[in-house]
Order: sequence, then structure tokens, then C-alpha cells
Amino acid sequence: VPLMKGGKQQPHSPYTTAIRKTRVKGSILGNHYKVEAFLGEGGFGIVAKCRDTMTNRAVAIKVNKSDPDILQQAKLEIFILEQLRRLDPDAANIVKWNGFFHDGEWVCLKFELLDQCLWDYIGDRKNQGLPISEVRPILGHLTNALSHLGSVGIVRADLKPGNIMVVNRYESPVKVRLIDFGLACPASAVMPGDRVGTVGYSAPEVMLGLPYNEASDMWSLGLVAVELGTGVPLYPGNEDYDVLKFIIETQGQPPDHTGYESLETRYIKLTRLDDLEQVMMFRRGPENGQRLFVSLIKQILASDANQRITLLEVLRHPFFNPKKKIKNNIETNFAISHRCQTLARGPNLAHSLITFGPRSHTKLLLELAYWYYTANIYIV
Repeated sequence: VPLMKGGKQQPHSPYTTAIRKTRVKGSILGNHYKVEAFLGEGGFGIVAKCRDTMTNRAVAIKVNKSDPDILQQAKLEIFILEQLRRLDPDAANIVKWNGFFHDGEWVCLKFELLDQCLWDYIGDRKNQGLPISEVRPILGHLTNALSHLGSVGIVRADLKPGNIMVVNRYESPVKVRLIDFGLACPASAVMPGDRVGTVGYSAPEVMLGLPYNEASDMWSLGLVAVELGTGVPLYPGNEDYDVLKFIIETQGQPPDHTGYESLETRYIKLTRLDDLEQVMMFRRGPENGQRLFVSLIKQILASDANQRITLLEVLRHPFFNPKKKIKNNIETNFAISHRCQTLARGPNLAHSLITFGPRSHTKLLLELAYWYYTANIYIV
């Protein structure tokens, strides 16, 4: 849940204050959700830890304030969450949603209770960055989550550490899930010029009001990855102008087709992305995999969205397995998902099978493609 923006608590609004005054600890939400604690708040309202008095299970409930714009956003989030029901939350690394209910004028969304957001997890390490051995699985989980969203035609649009939850901080390797789909949207409904996302994590094309797609999520993924490795944001700022200035300082002028012509508070000052390796060595000491990590980041953070690597290419990068070719369930499941979509759309299944292989998956691919086709599921 986006409880914080840029590491600072969101200011209270009259609507949020009203929720806090009427839904204090010990009060009941709906018919049987007893408020035990407030986990945080944002522009939407508050998130409370509640106890289901019927099952005695702890849950997280997002209480959307009664502002008309927020209620409309809540409806859109419910629409997205309904689309995500087609996915297995465990396999897709997304939060488990258990429906919604009304409490007076408030719309309340029920979710599984998770441990802590990635911002706090990084902060617990004194913002010195995580070891490569932790960065690797977390980045893999996030890539897997975005690939699953893409399989149902959803653009995340607001990926940042505050919208990523650690399932259990004491588990090794740590597992993460995506939360808060309030700004997510179908890829077919993306509107050029819409300013979505959070300053410091939005892609250049979004900040410049240009058409954008799933590649904007790749940019955000790269920035989250850098924050995992260094402990601090790469491009902080309160305004898009600040962020664009930092991008230009580090990566040069955006491509001409973006139309950006105009050209301090950075945590780390770089003149090129290659310097990230030295930053990581200074903050954490030398580790195996740092150079491969920077190599991956450079391919993700291409200023031109058309030049960014894909999610599958991320998982195939040597960073995830520097000694041998990757062969893991995440990549295999991702590849099968996208291949079967291609097969279902293609005019010639046999030709598609030969083109997209591999032969060991041919039977499964054919069955999945047939299922996609007969179920009339089309990915936008």
C-alpha cells in the first residue's frame, strides 16, 4: 500500500481524519472486522490491520475515503483485481485479494496480511543496500509478477518499493508480492498524457506525456533494482523536472523523438550508470555479481522505451545465473504463457510451434494454445 511518497508521510486529509476518528482501535469495520492497528495511510485513505471475528484471522483492509474521485479510483482498482483473479497469487507474486464490502460511505478492500513494505525492509539495513544474494531473488519475483500482469494485459503503472510487500522478512530467500493496483490499467486503455505513478519511479515517456506501455514498468523495475542494490533512490526529486535533470546528468539527453529540450538533492551522484558498481562496492563492499547487476540495469534503464530489454530477457540475463544457462520455473512459466498466447492468435499453429519451440514443451504449448483459443481469452 502506498503509505509513503518519497519516504515522507502523506498529509492527513479531512476524509482520512474522519476515518481515523470513527474507526479507532477496537471498532468494527463491516460486520465482523475488528480494528487492531493502523498500518498506514495515503491519498486514498487508510490501511488497517483487522481481526476477522468469524475466523479469528488477521487481515489487511484498505479503507478508501469517501471523496468522489477516490471512490471512482476504488471502483477501477476492483475492476483490475477482478481481472487478476485469473492468476494464481502465489505463482504470480501478487497480493491475495478477498473481495470488498461497504462500511457506510466507505469502500473497503480485503487483502491478506503481509509483513512489511520493501521501503522498510531496505531501511532496516540502514539504507546500505542488500547483498546480491538477496537482490537476485527479489528482482526475479518482481520480474515474474510483471510478466503475469502482462499475460492478462495489465500495465502496473506505479511500481515502487512502497507498493511491494515482503511476505516474511525472516524467511530465506525472502519472498515479495505486488500490492496496491489503484493506478494499474489495461494496456488497451493507456492514455498518452496521463500522469500516473510516483515521482522518482516514473519512466521518461510518462513524465513527458508521451504514449507508454508495459515498457514503462520495466523502467520502474530498474529503479527499484538499483534501490535494492544501493539502499537509496537513483533519481529522487519532488518534481518531474528534478528527475529528468538527474536522468540527463547520468544517461544523457533523451532521444529526439521525446521532444525534451530543457534541461540538489541526489543521494548518489553519477555521471554514468557504470559507476553504480563503484557505489555498491563503497556502500557494501565487493561482491560477486555486482558487475553483472550493473550490466542488467543498463539494459533495463534505456531512456528510449523501444530499446529496453523485455521481461524474458531480464530472466535470461547472466545476472540470474552467471555460471550456466538459466533453466528455472519462473522463466519457463513466463515463456510458456507468452508462447501459448502467440499460438492462440497465430493463423498456423504448426508453424508457430516450430518457430517458438522448444520441442520438449510442444505438447503442452499446443494444449495451452487450444485452451486459450477455445476459452476466448485474448490478451491485449
